[in-house]
Amino acid sequence: MAVKYEDLELAYDFVNSGPYGDHSALLNRSTGQIYWSSESGDLDEISEAMWESDDAVEIPHKEDLDLGNRLVFRFVDSCAPDHYGRVRDMFGSRGAYARYKEFLASKGLLEKWYAYEADAQERALRDWAGESGIEVT
Repeated sequence: MAVKYEDLELAYDFVNSGPYGDHSALLNRSTGQIYWSSESGDLDEISEAMWESDDAVEIPHKEDLDLGNRLVFRFVDSCAPDHYGRVRDMFGSRGAYARYKEFLASKGLLEKWYAYEADAQERALRDWAGESGIEVT
């Protein structure tokens, strides 16, 4: 069963809308249906049987796809290598992404970052889907 990329991306965004492990989404490879669950909200469509099904695959978190801080540092290394140390220091405390985006805006790199991040996310999700036996349209 094929899954639309937009549906896969929506599930990925949901999984990443909270702390790691707070939100989950399962994709049934046979039907293409996506099921949702949230530890912090009133949403739990995923039964124990679904978790154990061979047809179900959990939608990954960005950290599982190497799209968290490492992606930030790859971008800085390629687009603003002189500021690598400064950006690394930003990520030593809370609020790092806000400071990072302010920094990028001040350097005229914010739109370039968004494009870089979107491209990396799409490539990673499509690669993950292929490795998971999911056809993406």
